[in-house]
Amino acid sequence: MIRIRPTARALLLAALVAACATLAGLALPNAPRIHFVHKPIAFQLENSETDRRYAPETMAGGVAIFDYNNDGCLDIFFTNGADILTLEKSDPRYFNRLFANDGKGNFTDVTAKAGLSGVGYATGVAVGDYDNDGFEDLFVGGVHRYTLYHNNGDGTFTDVTAKAGLPVTTTNWSVGGAWLDFNNDGLLDLFIANYLLWDKDKEPLCMSEGHPEYCHPKFYKGLTNQLFLNNGDGTFREVSAETGLTAFTGKAMSVAVADFDGDGWPDVFIPNDKMPNFLFHNLNGKKFEEVGFEKGVGLAEDGNLISGMGADFRDIDNDGWPDIVFVALENETFPMFQNSGKGSFRDVTSSSGMSALSRPMAGYGVGAFDLDNDGWKDIFVSRGHVQSPLMRRLFMIDQHNSVFRNSGGTKFVALTAEAGLDAAPAKRHRGSAWGDLDGDGRLDAVVSALLAPAEIWLNDSPGQNHWIEIKLEGTKSNRDGIGARIKVVTRAGTQYNHVTTSVGYGSSSAGPVHFGLGAERTASLIEIRWPSGSVQRLENVQSDRTLRVKEPQ
Repeated sequence: MIRIRPTARALLLAALVAACATLAGLALPNAPRIHFVHKPIAFQLENSETDRRYAPETMAGGVAIFDYNNDGCLDIFFTNGADILTLEKSDPRYFNRLFANDGKGNFTDVTAKAGLSGVGYATGVAVGDYDNDGFEDLFVGGVHRYTLYHNNGDGTFTDVTAKAGLPVTTTNWSVGGAWLDFNNDGLLDLFIANYLLWDKDKEPLCMSEGHPEYCHPKFYKGLTNQLFLNNGDGTFREVSAETGLTAFTGKAMSVAVADFDGDGWPDVFIPNDKMPNFLFHNLNGKKFEEVGFEKGVGLAEDGNLISGMGADFRDIDNDGWPDIVFVALENETFPMFQNSGKGSFRDVTSSSGMSALSRPMAGYGVGAFDLDNDGWKDIFVSRGHVQSPLMRRLFMIDQHNSVFRNSGGTKFVALTAEAGLDAAPAKRHRGSAWGDLDGDGRLDAVVSALLAPAEIWLNDSPGQNHWIEIKLEGTKSNRDGIGARIKVVTRAGTQYNHVTTSVGYGSSSAGPVHFGLGAERTASLIEIRWPSGSVQRLENVQSDRTLRVKEPQ
């Protein structure tokens, strides 16, 4: 791990922040604050919690935001639990749920019509158009079961798991996955993140103050992750062994994708639970090499093993290189790794302020998005503890969600009550996803919580900052444009992002790529580098709209 002496590192980062603030031309102290309004939704995450404390009970809750019917409005999908002893959805309260959006942030349950009530104990969801037919499909991971749903384009989905060549039942416990074009052939491949080897009949008994409690992950064996290559005919073949994944056993809690070194191939970051993190470097679509320690992201800054949870992998400081942020439990902080642009990362958790701000918090989901449209990506964290409610005397089990406002590159300010996020009761929050649900140009959030109503957080941040959203349609690349890198230039400065739907804990955010423009009404240049290698440039693009861009033939 590359380390810089504390004094030198502080000076370096102070200079970086000052330079970034000057580049953006923003009066940071006077920039609009971030604020949300709570809106209920008729879903409750049922985890089948028992006094025995089976491990999956506390790990449920992936959420997806995506446009399932191509009406231009982002819809919401919730994964849900099952009877913990049978792993079957024996009651409608365990059904996964799909809610259709009317475009104004009002939602209707369309689960039955869509055929998405589901099977098994679901924990995570990944959104991607794997067959390039223009409609988003769903992979749902769970305990001992995978499910692939094909979007039929008429408001319904079909379970095609077996037909597609994926295992229906498995000994694995998947916390979700990611769609990526591993070999840049224009077809989305499926990376599955697996957590623990779990068997209800061999559940260890861990006692606390005279009652069973959820056990430390050290009591379970880990699992390897998996990669399924898209054959282009609606089927997949597993290439986990030949791509090197089976050589690395971990306890994955999420998966985040970005091309960290700019070589044109998507790489994968995996935060592991009480194990070193993995960074899988893609070797030209042939194999992964694990380089976590070599690149400086294997461990947090204090060198301790922590409870890695949700992650996001995107450019936070507007220098053109994707950075990493992930969350963990209290006293473990929310680590942040800054991409040096030279093939390695620097741990900036302390210097960014994130270490002190997050130390008392427990997080599950995390997303880096510009929530006040000022040109800097902020960080939203869904918070809640892993332990049961009986541990409230020892831990802060129920928590409010929080926002970490980016004040110019790698400096953050924590907002909870100030952002209106205490308007709903503190809960054991889990999955979270982000997108503009009401069409006002501000990114909203959806969060699940164990045995409690889910939450929609509508962004009503004050101010007149401008924005632009970019929705890509690949022709030579995959239809979603996943993996495409986007640069937006205004008079105030330059921003970067890339297309990925995998973000947070077991969750997917599949809306257009969002850029806040601050006071600027025009982007002088939008440059898109497609996964196929083609480069497209658009000039003098007006703000405050969703721009649909088709890849040139």
